[in-house]
This record gives sequence, C-alpha cells and structure tokens, in this order.
Amino acid sequence: MNNLSQCLAETTAFIRSKTHVVPYIGYLTGTGLGDSAESMTVDTAIEYRNIPHFPISTVQSHKGRLLIGRLVDCPLIVLQGRFHLYEGYSPKEVTYPVRLMQQLGVKILILSNAAGGLNPSFSPGDIMLISDHINLTLTNPLIGPNDDDLGVRFPDMSRAYNLELISTAEDAARAAGIRLQKGIYVGLIGPALETPAEVEFLETIGAEAVGFSTVQEVIAAVHGGLRVMGLSVITNVHNPVDPVPASVEEIIAVAQKAAPSLGTILRGVAGKIYETEIR
Repeated sequence: MNNLSQCLAETTAFIRSKTHVVPYIGYLTGTGLGDSAESMTVDTAIEYRNIPHFPISTVQSHKGRLLIGRLVDCPLIVLQGRFHLYEGYSPKEVTYPVRLMQQLGVKILILSNAAGGLNPSFSPGDIMLISDHINLTLTNPLIGPNDDDLGVRFPDMSRAYNLELISTAEDAARAAGIRLQKGIYVGLIGPALETPAEVEFLETIGAEAVGFSTVQEVIAAVHGGLRVMGLSVITNVHNPVDPVPASVEEIIAVAQKAAPSLGTILRGVAGKIYETEIR
C-alpha cells in the first residue's frame, strides 16, 4: 500500500458505484460479533476479497464482508471482520477500513471487540464501554510522513472516546435492561494470550480489559476527525493467582451469545443519532 491516497480514491470510487447510501455511522465488528448488526436493512453487501486494495480477514468468525444500509433509518456501513497486527498486516493496512469510512463521509465510528477481563468484578458476557485505552502494541498507524488531507500531524487523544456517545450508549442499555461496565482497554499485538505475570502487570497499570485490536483503528479515527465509541464483550476473566486456560472456541461462543445485547445498544445509539443529528 505504497500510495495510500491513490488506493483510497480507487476503493472509495468502487464502493460508491455499488450504493447510493451515504453512511453516517461506521461499525467495525470484533471476534464472534459479526451478527450484532443483523437487524439492519442491507442495501449492498460486498465480500472483502472483491474490494480493490482491501485486506482479507483470516481470523476464525470474521466473515470478511462489508454491508451498507440502514439501522432504524440511520445510514451506516458495517464491516463484519477486522484485521490484526498479528496476522502480519501493517498498522496502515489494519486501519485501511477506517480511512475508507472517512472518505465515504462517516462521522461516527463504533468498534466492538472480544476482550479478556482484568477487573475481577467483571463476568464473562459483560459488555464494557471503553472509556480510554493503553497502546502496548509498540506501533502506531501514524508513523511516517503525515497526510494532511487525512488529519493533523499530532492528533490530541485526551478525549479519544466520545463522552456524548458513551452517555447515549448508557441510556440505550438502561432502557433495554442491559448492564454495562465501563473501563480502560489495553491493546497488545497478540496472538498469544496473556501469561499470569502479564495479567498482573496489566492490572497494575490500570487496564480492565485486554485484546489484540481496536487501538490502531481508534488512533486513525481520531486522526481523521471521527467521533469514536468502543464496546468490549468480556469473554473470560483472568485470575493470575489461579489461571484458567481459554480457547478461541470458548471466546467466540461467549461473544456470539452477547451479540444480541450489543445489537440492541447499537440500535439505540443509531436511533438517537438519527433523531438528533440527521433527520
């Protein structure tokens, strides 16, 4: 992806040729959570492999499909599956979908992920609103020359996760009787799961959930001027004193069980945004 601007122009033109919907919200789904937007009315569905310059998702349960349509009348684009550093993709490739959404006119990015719980008060299946994150991937999608057309050289990250969107999600969850947690997400490169010593370290620095995604996309989104909301499904809770092995199959199963609640929150947020910002 040597010429990002040219690649983005070609990908954007391709997507626009497939739909007349101009998405306002972008929704990027995590492991096991591809069906959390199943109640949307789909105008266009495109396999990643058919999109020019688009990476291919290689991880189990990531469908690799782009959907454009409406959710409670709010126009949105949904990416069923994301890309990870541990797959061998660069930070710029991982964040290419965010850059595409920016070019398509998206104003709000909502991300979901499956995460391990570090807060002992959490339970598997809980949904955690991300209040902030810690980047321990040791990389960043903004490394290298800055493209001023995409964003400023030094984006401010002090409010990376939009407080108004967090409040809207809390209202939607409360109305539906869904219990929400809130906390700090720490992003690692993966794919090996954490050792007990690493869990203790992450707890010490204030992290409450851990995963292998999200932080790269959020940095790119903030750089591009998008408002961001993040939601982690807690698939397992770490206990460094008495560690219990976790399998990817179990993680996916817990995430899939939580997907309907995540979808309810998404509908509530989209409905409020449509009512107050679009209509």
